[in-house]
Amino acid sequence: MDCSPDSEFANYSGDCIGQPSGGQRRGFTLKSSIHSKPVSFRGESEDNIRIFPTEIGWMGIVGSANLVRSVLVGHPSAASVRKAIKQRSQTSAAESDWHPELREALQDYALGKPVDFAGFQLQLPPRTPFRDLVLAATRSLNYGETTTYGELARRVGHPGAARAVGTVMSTNRFPIVIPCHRVLAAGHRLGGYTSPAGTDLKQRLLQMENAIVVGS
Repeated sequence: MDCSPDSEFANYSGDCIGQPSGGQRRGFTLKSSIHSKPVSFRGESEDNIRIFPTEIGWMGIVGSANLVRSVLVGHPSAASVRKAIKQRSQTSAAESDWHPELREALQDYALGKPVDFAGFQLQLPPRTPFRDLVLAATRSLNYGETTTYGELARRVGHPGAARAVGTVMSTNRFPIVIPCHRVLAAGHRLGGYTSPAGTDLKQRLLQMENAIVVGS
């Protein structure tokens, strides 16, 4: 899905994360591997899969070496995670205790611990410069800190693009690691959340973090 209705953001597939205009606060660097071309999630037979229970539902992580391609959260069962992984990545890899550091970090987070996921490397699918900025800004949000789609659009230099920011959030392949649950709709309403548990999980995550509201 195109992350913005604006034509200036269309048909771009670069792999670097940009710097928002105006020199925003810390953290506008999204951890990702460097490739000459974006790597598709489709047909990656070398992927590793780890599916595990947490206090907030079943989760799954997919990737290779220490490079994470996908995170799945809010599932009612291991079978539900397997089905979602098959639909998303069509990988044939066997399940294993791949990337125990990320698994343990997600399990700790689900216990209510303020985990920092900034050090984990992510591989993103083809995207636009606008999407790069939005994802980087989202990843810079601290534990318990929230903002809105509109404020996030202003931070990355595109005031008025709140709807496009919402689209980026809805297609985020790394929930919790890129904490899109901390981005709210206008008036600090919950907005949407793409997981089998829907906005109930988003609300639970925010309550677990004792989230505070910043921006407007």
